[in-house]
Amino acid sequence: MLKAALALTLLASPALATGIQIEIEGEANGIVTIDLFEDVAPKHVEQITTLAAEGAYDGVVFHRVIQGFMAQTGDVQFGKMGGDMRRAGMGGSSRPDVEAEFSDIPFEKGIVGMARSQNPNSANSQFFIMFTEYSSLNGQYTVVGKVTSGQDVVDQIKLGKGQNGSVIGQPDMMKTVTVID
Repeated sequence: MLKAALALTLLASPALATGIQIEIEGEANGIVTIDLFEDVAPKHVEQITTLAAEGAYDGVVFHRVIQGFMAQTGDVQFGKMGGDMRRAGMGGSSRPDVEAEFSDIPFEKGIVGMARSQNPNSANSQFFIMFTEYSSLNGQYTVVGKVTSGQDVVDQIKLGKGQNGSVIGQPDMMKTVTVID
């Protein structure tokens, strides 16, 4: 009961001190603001904010975008605009992987989760933003934040037409990612 009440409290009014602002460029153009849940997933938030502060996310593409599901980005190793996009989505960063920090927060429109391999403790730099509710992810992936403005921009990100939602041709990108308080 206490756990459910805590999850509802977090969704209603999370006490957030950190967020990121993403300037998206491509078919979608605009600013997306994400509040990061450092009280729910402190290790993942630290990873994202460190990479953002270093400029590692600047110029990284949305390599996997599935209509009615999510838009995935954050491959700082292979996902830079102008690079060889055939490997986008297969890399991470020079930082170590982060152990899972699962919560009771449901995956719904605007929720940001950490991408990973089949190993729950393999999240590194990649993350995804939900287009809609997707309950099968609940408790399986780490929730790191929620879009607080710019969901309309997220909804316009170029859809993937390739295998497993891979984007064909010129993908949309995170032009800049800035840490905000």
